[in-house]
Parts: sequence; C-alpha cells; structure tokens
Amino acid sequence: MSDHLNIRLFRFNPEIDVEPRFEELQVPTFENMAILDVVMHIQNYLDRSLSFRFSCRVGMCGSCALYVNGRPRLACRTQVSALKTQNITIMPLPNLPIIRDLVVDMEPFFEKWKKIKPYYVSRKDIVDPVVVHPDSNEREFIDEMLDCIACGCCYGACSMAATNEEFLGPPALNRAYTLIADKRDAIRVERLKVVDKSYGVWRCHTQFNCSEVCPKNIVPTRSIQNLKKRCVLKKIGVFK
Repeated sequence: MSDHLNIRLFRFNPEIDVEPRFEELQVPTFENMAILDVVMHIQNYLDRSLSFRFSCRVGMCGSCALYVNGRPRLACRTQVSALKTQNITIMPLPNLPIIRDLVVDMEPFFEKWKKIKPYYVSRKDIVDPVVVHPDSNEREFIDEMLDCIACGCCYGACSMAATNEEFLGPPALNRAYTLIADKRDAIRVERLKVVDKSYGVWRCHTQFNCSEVCPKNIVPTRSIQNLKKRCVLKKIGVFK
C-alpha cells in the first residue's frame, strides 16, 4: 500500500455553496485502514467542517453508508486495501436529498418503509404463543431476509429508485416480504395491496443492483420476485 491516498471528496454546504464541488486531498495510510478512518482523518486534521454520519463502527447501525469509487458501501467495513487503488472518490449515497457534504436526508427512505407498515401485527385468533420451527419452510423463507440494517446501500444502487421517486425500493419491499411470508401476520393481504402497484414490485426490473451491494448479503431481488408471485396468486384467488 502507498503511504498516502489521493482523495476526491464531495463537498456541499447549502449555506454558502451554489452547487456541489469536489476537494482534492491527501491522507496518510495505515494498516487495516477503513474508509471511515479516511473521513475521520479529514475531519480531525484537515477540515473540521466536514459532515458525515457514523455510529457503531462494526457494520451494524448502517449510518455510515457512502458512495465510494462508484459503489454504495459501509464506510466502517470497507477496507482501503480492498479498493486496490490509492485514488478514492467519496460521495454521499445517490437517490436521496443531500443535506450537507456526505450527509443525506433519509426521510424519503423511511417514508417508504412506513407505507408497508414494517411491523408485525398479530392475528386476533392467535391466543397462545405460536411456535415456528427453525427448520420449517416458512422460517427458511424469512430468515435470510431479516438481517437488513436499513443502511440505504441497496436504495442508492437501485436504478429504478433513481428514475422514479415513488418506487418503494428494495429495502421496503424486502421488509414487506418478510411479513407477508409470515402466516401469523394479520395484515398480509393489506400489505400485498400496497406492494402490488406500479410503484411497488412491478417497477423492479430485476437487475440485481441492490443484491450486489448489500453489506449483509441479502438478496432483495429474490424477495421482490416472491412478492410478485404472491401478487399473481392473490389475483387468481389462491393466495394463502
């Protein structure tokens, strides 16, 4: 690894900037350096006005997602050495409004989560606790899709989210699938009506952009395809 990195850093302060700009900076390297270390070094030693988000530093909170060398990534989990270049461009996540520098407004992202009611609603006919066996088909369908940390990487990579601001997007649709696939949930049909729209599952063009960038190795495209299947089954009256 070189002893320094050439950083091309996106900057935008709405209070003083007419439009976004890039700054060219050099940052010293060290072993096991992550992109989060890069932006922290810039803020600590080069420009304290730089704005960005982070919290847990272990890839669990999802708040440090950035657009690094043309790809959405978690800054805390992206090793500089893995990029195999000393020239690094750091930008905010695409497809979301920019608040300042590397900070985006996540409100549109979570508004789409709200539309699918992202919480479990128990059926009234269920009194005793329901046991779902870990090796059941139902559990198998749901388990691999539950690790979403709402970081926004898949949303930033989605070309459909880029071209249609009404599209619910991969994370909301993935969450909808985990609930609709759960037969204990009371509003599965109601959720299905929400996603069975032109701005829902039918806007997805199955390009797998979302799956390629998920830091938790979730495949939202698979969830969306399963939702499409359930929408069709509902239309012919066999959805259960």
